[in-house]
Amino acid sequence: MARIDDPAWLRLDQYQTAGNLQARIDFHVRFRTNPVDWQRWVFDHLSLPPAARVLEIGCGAGSLWSENRERIPAGWTVTLADLSAGMLDQARRSLDRASLAALDAQRLPFPGAHFDGVVANHMLYHVPDRPRALAEIRRVLKPGGRIYAATGGLDQFRELIELVRRFDPALTLWEGRGPDSFLLETGHEQLMPWFVDVVLHRYEDALAVTEAGPLADYVDSKVRLGPERKAELVRFAEEELRRIGGTLRVSKDYGLFEGVRVA
Repeated sequence: MARIDDPAWLRLDQYQTAGNLQARIDFHVRFRTNPVDWQRWVFDHLSLPPAARVLEIGCGAGSLWSENRERIPAGWTVTLADLSAGMLDQARRSLDRASLAALDAQRLPFPGAHFDGVVANHMLYHVPDRPRALAEIRRVLKPGGRIYAATGGLDQFRELIELVRRFDPALTLWEGRGPDSFLLETGHEQLMPWFVDVVLHRYEDALAVTEAGPLADYVDSKVRLGPERKAELVRFAEEELRRIGGTLRVSKDYGLFEGVRVA
């Protein structure tokens, strides 16, 4: 598998369209145990003024905004940004009142002290030079402006990773990324040089997976199994589910860092 911080691979393979991301979203929505939707939960934590300028980098298909459309204050000005033009095409349909920008998070084409809030929802681990990106985020935030950076923990999805390795030890999912990545365990330390009052809000959840097809869709969205190999995984997962009584419980460790820019 290519490196998850390889911009060309992300733009041309993983996120050329919204299909891969949507398969992952559907998997989480279908089998989550927390009744509160992730995007609704993230939006609940956006503590911004009534007339805020808000930037989301790595916006994907714009799910944060489409799933909270009726809750967006009328005075907010929203800019959705992503590395992939295909993702931005989808995001345009998610929130027609937003401005769109194709950009690299390491080089933000905005003036300094421009935004009240910057959202990075499960994307900083894709950035090759995180200190550079965080410096850029700090630069474009107003004094007192806030960063909201979501990610997962080092041990998340352990049970799914183990199932996939039993199927094929050569397959590696992103959830197995190393401790130098942007994780719940490492995010505070990485944010502290650029922001103050950094706090972590945890989203309590797990997955109770009862169907092999969506599981295989999720894995295929990340490692490109191909039709025959994917069908083999479906059969393998069906047998695993039967063996353990019908439900694979998958650990899920998600959270949202919040930090403040000082003058």
